[in-house]
Amino acid sequence: MTGWPERVAIVSDAWHPQINGVVRSLGQLVREMRAQGIEVEIFGPDRFSTLPCPFYPEIRLALWPKRGLHRMLRDFKPDALHIATEGPLGLSARRWAMRQRLAFTTSFHTRFPEYVAARLPFPRALTERLVYRWMRSFHRSASAVMAPTPSLIGELTARGFANVCLWTRGVDTAGFHPGLRDEPSGQPRPVFLYAGRLAVEKNIEAFLNLDLPGSKLVVGDGPDRAHLERNYPDVSFTGMLSGEALTRAYASADVLVFPSRTDTFGLVMLEALACGTPVAAYPVTGPRDVLGAASPPVGGLDEDLRTAALAALTVDRALCRRFAEGFSWSAATKMFLGNLVPTAGLRNRGAVRKYKNARVLTGVQA
Repeated sequence: MTGWPERVAIVSDAWHPQINGVVRSLGQLVREMRAQGIEVEIFGPDRFSTLPCPFYPEIRLALWPKRGLHRMLRDFKPDALHIATEGPLGLSARRWAMRQRLAFTTSFHTRFPEYVAARLPFPRALTERLVYRWMRSFHRSASAVMAPTPSLIGELTARGFANVCLWTRGVDTAGFHPGLRDEPSGQPRPVFLYAGRLAVEKNIEAFLNLDLPGSKLVVGDGPDRAHLERNYPDVSFTGMLSGEALTRAYASADVLVFPSRTDTFGLVMLEALACGTPVAAYPVTGPRDVLGAASPPVGGLDEDLRTAALAALTVDRALCRRFAEGFSWSAATKMFLGNLVPTAGLRNRGAVRKYKNARVLTGVQA
């Protein structure tokens, strides 16, 4: 592949040893770019002193990163700069780029306004409005704001975000596959699985309260785990899984239930589908974009989550696997690279637009 930048800097407040969808997505992206000969560096909190994030103590935020990060970016001399998150590192990288009059791109991974509103004792609508106002300000100076689904692009545009473009996600179909499907130990079928963070914004209790046949399995960890284990003693909680253990859990389940109404994509849906497991979800941003694109269906979408879960039981598992194979990280990486802009020489929106019109479409279609 020719025409892509040779040196790409990605600044992210979410990085190893954290385990979440943002980290997994960036990890796959970095591997793909390096395989194509691109020099890429992740500037994450692992390079700095950190402190626990409020509400998410297992997530560490960089403490006073300005001087160190600015020095690292100057030394690296990136051809393209992407700011993945809106935390301390993202803010510092944005400040550096604007002072140097360098172009940069950003991405919208997480609905922080909804997450914050769910935790603070203030009127929800007011809290969301104020946080979205701050996020618009953060992303306003970006040459492009990457969002993972068409419906999220429409929503962000309606909220006043500018220059929003598509960067979809992929799935590692070699790592996630149906070959590890087992009979679950001590759990009657059908097995309905939730996989992800155990936190209020994930709406997990909407799943756990469903009247469903068989059994329920929860894979993941988070601040609500103790509360959920105490209130749902009949549900099996495994804690965090990775590697073959996670693939086995996906493949051995009969349905992945995805109860979140706030995720911007939902990478676990693709991972489950790659393992042959159909998905049940609400018809909202993320599930609607992923599952709604499938014909024949690879799961159930319904405002009645129980109806969606029972419908997913009837899906052919081979169809799920074939559908997931269409989401390659190679294609997603080309889309990401096509959205980047050179740091130098593109310091106004007109030049960026001219560049993107000439470059992005061919990159996405490559």
